[in-house]
Amino acid sequence: MTIFQGIGVLFTLVAIFGYLNHRFVRLPDTLGITAVGLLVSAGVAAVATLFPEVHLARKAQELAAQIDFTDVVFHGLLSLLLFAGALHVDLAKLREHRLPVFLLATVGVLISTAVVGVGFYYVAPLFGFNISLMWCLAFGALISPTDPIAVLSVLKSAGAAPAVEAKIAGESLFNDGTAVVAFLTLVGLAAGTADLSAASIAAALAREVIGGVLVGLAVGFGASFLLRDLESYAIEILITLAMATAGYSLAELVHVSAPLAVVVMGLVLGNHGA
Repeated sequence: MTIFQGIGVLFTLVAIFGYLNHRFVRLPDTLGITAVGLLVSAGVAAVATLFPEVHLARKAQELAAQIDFTDVVFHGLLSLLLFAGALHVDLAKLREHRLPVFLLATVGVLISTAVVGVGFYYVAPLFGFNISLMWCLAFGALISPTDPIAVLSVLKSAGAAPAVEAKIAGESLFNDGTAVVAFLTLVGLAAGTADLSAASIAAALAREVIGGVLVGLAVGFGASFLLRDLESYAIEILITLAMATAGYSLAELVHVSAPLAVVVMGLVLGNHGA
């Protein structure tokens, strides 16, 4: 299967899932497509178990094996989706609720990490898995940050109050730095390659967060300068696409938080740019 054919199959599946959700499930698009996809996956697994001669599971695995999901999501879709989400966030409202946003994106993520990790530690043995507490906490850090794309979509569909929307959207956009530092620290402790010291954690947090913000500000204001006198939609689109992709790659290259950097770029351009 060629790359073009693979993209065609993927878009077709997503379109079908979206149609089924819109007609029958009626969840917000992002969540509904995911839910329908999970149901279809469960159906494929059930058919493969009941009728092994069909080889349906093997064919599905062969199809999925042709796609590097890590590369597609984290080095392709994520930068564009985060940038588009941040582009429409009102910075004035975000600044007005900066304290709850800061607490949710830091203390809230750490509390969620602890609750999920400890809960997973006690639940896993019930299914025959004995996992150390540190690895369970690392899992908690991995899934605790909320997904900004899904959050923004749900808030828009639900018609949430402006204050609630600003707080939740802000938290979902800025929790990456805390989650990355917590995850890397816990993985290092679980693997025995790191020590739990305030200095090392502070240094990692500063590098990820402050570095990501600085890269985002530099690229964002640089692009705003280029766009301020432009009257060409084509060039404007090309510059913003370059911001979301090359800016994300630049942040990864200098080992700072790339998601946070591209969020800052979107905020700068959406509130300071033309």
